Amino acid sequence: MAQRTRSDARRNRDLIIAAARKAVAAQGTDTSLREIARRAGVGIGTLYRHFPTREAMLEALLDADFEALRLRADSLLAAPSPDEALLTWLREMAAGSATYRGLPESIMDALADEESRLHITCAQMRSAGGRLLERAQRAGSVRDDVSITEVISLVLGLAWAAERAGEATDLAARLLTTAMYGLARPAQEDLPAT
Repeated sequence: MAQRTRSDARRNRDLIIAAARKAVAAQGTDTSLREIARRAGVGIGTLYRHFPTREAMLEALLDADFEALRLRADSLLAAPSPDEALLTWLREMAAGSATYRGLPESIMDALADEESRLHITCAQMRSAGGRLLERAQRAGSVRDDVSITEVISLVLGLAWAAERAGEATDLAARLLTTAMYGLARPAQEDLPAT
């Protein structure tokens, strides 16, 4: 009987995650939890047993995506061009944050709130991106005076702007390419005299 209870609980959790993924993709991160429970075919109490808060549900949705971004950053550390590796990772982050309407705000909130359930996952992703940024800075292709938090804020801001503009899905990537010019370390002849 206990085996069946665990099996039912696992099935319900999987149904909730699948329904949440569709609902959040269609309606954004603020979608109604009742709507998610309805789509999953479970009661709201069942949803809350698995995910006591909206943030806990978002964490379950995003955990695999953020882990994939973290692993991608690690793999890009071996790329021959540090600035291209960083840009590739930032583009993938921008594209991923466009998956769900409202996600850029959720990520920024989680990074700022150490009590947030999403904070650890977001912080690990930020740390992985930080290694790419540091490598590009050591190579001299990115300014030394920017932090990974600033760069992620920029990317999420661009993703948010693209989301609000309702433009083509590649708008955030195009904006990011333009923003990279501002992150580039100026050539020595372009530096102001001191």
